[in-house]
Amino acid sequence: MNQQSTLDQLQDLKLLGMAKRYEAVLQQPIHQQPEAHALIASLTEAEAGYRIHQRTQLYLRLAKLRYNATPEQINCTPGRGFTKEMLIALSDGTYIEKAENLLITGATGCGKSYFACAMGRNACLLGHRTLYYSMNRFIEALAAARIDGTYIRWLNMIAKTPLLIIDDFGLQPLNHDMRLTLLQILEDRFAKGATIVTSQLPVSKWHEYINEPTLADAICDRLTANAHKIELKGESLRKKKNN
Repeated sequence: MNQQSTLDQLQDLKLLGMAKRYEAVLQQPIHQQPEAHALIASLTEAEAGYRIHQRTQLYLRLAKLRYNATPEQINCTPGRGFTKEMLIALSDGTYIEKAENLLITGATGCGKSYFACAMGRNACLLGHRTLYYSMNRFIEALAAARIDGTYIRWLNMIAKTPLLIIDDFGLQPLNHDMRLTLLQILEDRFAKGATIVTSQLPVSKWHEYINEPTLADAICDRLTANAHKIELKGESLRKKKNN
């Protein structure tokens, strides 16, 4: 058996996890190399692990998260309005599988965006495709999609994404077209995908912010139905870092 030929074939077949593990095995003394069944198990494990890693890295690139945050880095100290038990409950990703929304509110600098990005990164690690938009970028993406004729494709992409993050909701006024698009997106995702929204405005003020009663009723209904509401409290984390 030509071992180099086997290694080349694994690489040609894009079984790169297996190839790396097999190459490592070949570097070991003959008497230390695993027997056939153990070798097959080891190669299979390596390939599975490699593919999961590659998928995760792809999802993280496509998500374009603002912060490289993890759930372990979230501040759950007393007075923050968020406990470790609540963090553990969200970290298993069940809310995504159930298509439940996560509404995070609080004053500027309290860690809303960081929290949302940590949940987004965790979702990618769990194998859920994720998209992150600040509200400004969301509006820009909508305008660009209308101009270049990809609006329907853009809507379909968002509808099929398991987790959508909209950061800084409420910072910019919405025009009529933006309200209609937001409603269409939430309608497409209702009971099919999870949405995380962060905002300085309390949820009770969102209807007023949308400022068009009929559309506001529909948008708020789809956002708040089956939603986890988290109001982060405490001093600005940015001030603490500067100090």
